[in-house]
Amino acid sequence: MSNPEKFENRYFKRTAGTARPCYVCRSPTPIVLATKDSVDFIYTCEGHLSDPGFASPAVASGARKLGLSDDEIQKVKEDWEEKQRRKAEKEKERKEKEKEKEKEKDGEDKSKSDESKEKEKDKATEKKPVTPISPPPPTTSHPQYILHRDFFDMRQRLHRKRRQAAQAREIAPLLPSAPRNSMPSGTNGSSG
Repeated sequence: MSNPEKFENRYFKRTAGTARPCYVCRSPTPIVLATKDSVDFIYTCEGHLSDPGFASPAVASGARKLGLSDDEIQKVKEDWEEKQRRKAEKEKERKEKEKEKEKEKDGEDKSKSDESKEKEKDKATEKKPVTPISPPPPTTSHPQYILHRDFFDMRQRLHRKRRQAAQAREIAPLLPSAPRNSMPSGTNGSSG
């Protein structure tokens, strides 16, 4: 049996092009709550979004819970990227030294090693402009909501039921059919 399709209780508020009935009150609404990968989506009106019995706003990220500002987060990112750059440069220098030692052991001419060093330097200078740090893309995040546990449970049951119906349709042709002929009337099981 395959893994059931699971989805997280985190829905993103989006606006659809056409209005559909609200999941709760059936009034037309263009507002859709959808999971990240759109496994599940629910049309809901603005009134039910503010109802804590239906859904509640989710905290945007773990960093917000800790009280970190955007500047602090950006500083940590820059420090980490700088450490990664230094680490890559040290690794490159170590490899170059190993190559030089191997060339000296092989007894190659100095002119050839000078040419190869120049080529390596050219390659290194060509690679540096290719890897500038680009600023992070602007975050255009949709508001996030968490459904009340009863509504989320209903959504999960609906998906489970759909999945089981699809599995039944797949398996049904593989099962043997019921007998169509009636039993002969002369056999009672007694011999005589």
